[in-house]
Amino acid sequence: MQIDIKTSSVKPLRNTYAYIEKRFGDKPASRYQEATYDIQEEINFHYKPLWQPEFDLYDKGRTVIQMKDWYVLKDPRQFYYGAYTQTRAKQQEILESNFTLVEKHDLLRNISEEILNKVTKLLLPLRHYEWGANMNNSYITGYAYGATLTNATMFATMDRLGTAQYLTRVGLLLDNNQTTLIELAKQEWLVSDCWQPLRKNLEEMFILEDWAELFVAQNLVFDGYIYPFVRYFIENELLENGATAFDMITVFMSDWFDETTPWINSVLKNIANESEENQQQLKTWIQKWQGLAHDSVKSLIEGLNLESLEIETFDELFEQRLVKIGLNQGAI
Repeated sequence: MQIDIKTSSVKPLRNTYAYIEKRFGDKPASRYQEATYDIQEEINFHYKPLWQPEFDLYDKGRTVIQMKDWYVLKDPRQFYYGAYTQTRAKQQEILESNFTLVEKHDLLRNISEEILNKVTKLLLPLRHYEWGANMNNSYITGYAYGATLTNATMFATMDRLGTAQYLTRVGLLLDNNQTTLIELAKQEWLVSDCWQPLRKNLEEMFILEDWAELFVAQNLVFDGYIYPFVRYFIENELLENGATAFDMITVFMSDWFDETTPWINSVLKNIANESEENQQQLKTWIQKWQGLAHDSVKSLIEGLNLESLEIETFDELFEQRLVKIGLNQGAI
């Protein structure tokens, strides 16, 4: 007996949603495109913000930056909720296993008092900086325009909260789940002279109204100085002095910075390429905040006696990054 199996195909009436077809054509779209493009609310608002009646709830006029199409500020990682949570879940599994290994084998038991003191004075206070960065990216998410940008800044918002929590966990791990080191680090942030320039500048960011300036100040300039500084501190002050276990429980910070840098660069490059006015405005903001970031890190280097580090190293790294974006403006 012979059986012939025939197959038939069903041609879909359309390949994607109408709003995606309008932008990319009638072809299958990626999940990132479907979950990101042209979903910004624009009409049918019931009321003006009571605290700012001159603006709509989502208003392009909340920044001096002008764009013909805000959706060009896309995320090169193509993170939408699903891709983002899957990526972070995998990273968290690795980090959790690192913490478990360090804790199980008590790999931090032999660190010297000098190393412990440096970690308390420099690494742990950064949990407060990360909380501030969480607040700033939350503001950007609330007031910026275009879901390609605000989706990514919301992910950054949660990333910064996660980093603050992991730094807290490092402090608890060093202190046998006691809070003594955490409290000492808090006092360093609040009282120590070397931390006050960074703390002051972070609080100055809290009152910025233009979300694009805040994006430049926090995500480009200050992160562009603080994260390389932390990487150099871990590599030159901790690892070279035998505290190799710290690399396992802090590597997430360097990995996160390396991952997000292309996104920040891409956003600012697209803004700058839009118009000469945008480019000049970005350069003005960078010039304003770079000097403050320079002074903040210099204060930490001098106050914590980190003789192996030089502030010029971070100036050069930041200038190299500006060259890639096309926003370089020379030495400070």
